[in-house]
Amino acid sequence: MATPKFPKVSLSFHSELKKRIGDYFNQKGKSQTGNGRLYIKAVVLMTSFFALYVHLVFFTPATILAISESILMGCVVAAIGFNVMHDGAHGSFSRYQWINDIASNIANFLGASQYMWKSKHNIIHHTYTNIHGVDDDIEARPLLRLCDEQSHYKIHKYQHVYFPAAYSLLYIYWIFVTDYIKYFSGKIGSIALRKMTAKEHISFWFYKLAHAFIFVGLPIYMVGFSAWIIGFLSMGLVAGFVLSIVFQLAHTVEHTHFPLPNEATGKMEDEWAIHQIKTTANFATRNTVISWLVGGLNFQIEHHLFPKISHVHYPQISKIIKQACEEFGVEYIEYPKLRQAVVSHVSYLKQMGKAS
Repeated sequence: MATPKFPKVSLSFHSELKKRIGDYFNQKGKSQTGNGRLYIKAVVLMTSFFALYVHLVFFTPATILAISESILMGCVVAAIGFNVMHDGAHGSFSRYQWINDIASNIANFLGASQYMWKSKHNIIHHTYTNIHGVDDDIEARPLLRLCDEQSHYKIHKYQHVYFPAAYSLLYIYWIFVTDYIKYFSGKIGSIALRKMTAKEHISFWFYKLAHAFIFVGLPIYMVGFSAWIIGFLSMGLVAGFVLSIVFQLAHTVEHTHFPLPNEATGKMEDEWAIHQIKTTANFATRNTVISWLVGGLNFQIEHHLFPKISHVHYPQISKIIKQACEEFGVEYIEYPKLRQAVVSHVSYLKQMGKAS
């Protein structure tokens, strides 16, 4: 299908935002990429993951401790995705591209193809946020219905009840199913992938095999199948839920929009930056613990407008963006507390669960 087009505006809201954010960094003399605090956090998270993996695989703790450590590992995997891989994939982890490549490449070892992720997330999701038929992040059929244009099934009546179970499947389904669907179909949803080079084909299969060895083969050899499957599911289901809920709270809540292009022209009503603000929400931005754990993705508006700026700067630039939104009459969607965002998301799922 043809991708939607955004209108070109001579004096755009986006241009004004870029000017103000650029002035801020120039005045402060700061780099827009990560800093020492981010690198320390990356070391803490990676060390935690390595320690948990070694203890679980090579020292075989007692069952209760092993399950607890596997659950904790699921949280750490999600945190690495949010804080290290995500910034690296957007080129905002470091001013040096080779360091960004290393940070981004961690996803491959965790089982998620970085080639597929960048195509799905950096290009499609960040450009066509919440546009049905294009943004693959709002496609969770048949289990979930996330916008009015999607087909309604009887099961959706209860999606506000069973969504935690559905979200928990994300990580496992991602690494074992959807990456391969995208690879063999050559598409993400309705959008054709760029033809992969020989190097990219080799990389895809090398890292899939490496992940299978690290997370499946070696653990089964060391602790046995039963212990492995319990531990792997504990880790994978927790990682899946945490990854899912953070992204869903940013886009599928009561106040976010799901605009469609004009059927005749294929053009969107709003310019790109305003589209991003209307389709995105922040939550719990004053909670420093949540901000630390989710890599600033509770500042999702700032991230969507400036994905190449590291999340460590979002609290500062959010003030500039809020002010600009007030001046231009653009609604800035924000839930002060995490629980408010969760309640709004559940309410939205319940609304979408009703037949049109």
